[in-house]
Amino acid sequence: MILYELISYDVLRVIWWLLLGVLLIGFALTDGFDMGVGVLLPFVGKTDMERRIAINTVGPVWEGNQVWLILGGGAIFAAWPPLYAVSFSGFYLAMFVILAALIVRPVAFKYRSKRDDPRWRSAWDWALFAGGAVPALVFGIAVGNVLQGVPFELTDDLFSRYEGAFYAKFAGLLNPFALLAGAVSFAMLTTHGAAWLSLKAEGAVAARARVIGMWSGSITIIGYLLAGIWLAVGMEGYALAAEAAVNGPSNPLYSEVVRTDSWLAAYAIRPWITLAPVLGLVGMVMAVLGLRAGREGSTLLWSKLGIFGAISSVGLTMFPFILPSSIDPRSSLTVWDASSSHQTLFVMLIATAFFMPIILAYTAWVYKVLWGKVTEADVTDSGSAY
Repeated sequence: MILYELISYDVLRVIWWLLLGVLLIGFALTDGFDMGVGVLLPFVGKTDMERRIAINTVGPVWEGNQVWLILGGGAIFAAWPPLYAVSFSGFYLAMFVILAALIVRPVAFKYRSKRDDPRWRSAWDWALFAGGAVPALVFGIAVGNVLQGVPFELTDDLFSRYEGAFYAKFAGLLNPFALLAGAVSFAMLTTHGAAWLSLKAEGAVAARARVIGMWSGSITIIGYLLAGIWLAVGMEGYALAAEAAVNGPSNPLYSEVVRTDSWLAAYAIRPWITLAPVLGLVGMVMAVLGLRAGREGSTLLWSKLGIFGAISSVGLTMFPFILPSSIDPRSSLTVWDASSSHQTLFVMLIATAFFMPIILAYTAWVYKVLWGKVTEADVTDSGSAY
């Protein structure tokens, strides 16, 4: 027996679909509160010292947290090449905007305190705001567009083709449902940042973060419910017209896809996935209540649970689709026809099984070492503080 045949092709495809979800959720759970703190920075800090305290709650960990995004992009490139090719070409300008914001953020971290000038520091504070707000918003807009279907088609030789100029494609992303999804993402990560500041900061910074977090958490809950209703009654879904060839070649054109009345038809087929949106709502409700009561550690955990449930609900609702096409459903990419080869997925899984525990252990150790609240004394007495 060939070694990679120890795990069947269909099982490997599902495993890598799950691992992609783990990486994206890991990014949202970790770098999500970095972005949330950036959004909150101009509003929770009224003095320079208060803003430095907020910055230093994420300063030691934001670079490590961003690794999850790099791993997610690498996983898409290696495990799902058609998804990488189609999505990055269609969302090119949106990706550029996100990368520009993520590039501005480390520059702001490094340069903000280089000069003792209020205008200089204020400018970099707003750069940190943009570095958190733009990705939080655009990632949500991207998810909203994926749920609606992306306007691409595959040629017979599997080249992806979009209609219109690149700026028209970007403008087309800004449709009402996508903007709602972006608002939910923005509010959700703002709440996550508030939960983090409630845990890591003291005094006025933590108090202001809790107040803002209660409002943003409430907006998240309302927006998430509205998006669910919209999916149920105002948007068509996608389904395979025939049984999928789960061990077949990676050629989406071999599948027959039809439009359905609603994405929520998936819940009738797999009722157990209802758990995901329930966790999303319960987690966010408890996070809001925790912020209101002044609880710290449990509030951050509830916020993480809410994010986990919200993102999981998208993936589980769409399964097996990962990038549906709105203009040619037959071109839609699914778990069964958009992966790398059997051998590639197996080799990648072995590498992941070796390196992932190391990454998780190191991350846990870093958070253990850096545990505790950031105080004014930490900022003034440390030569390495931001």
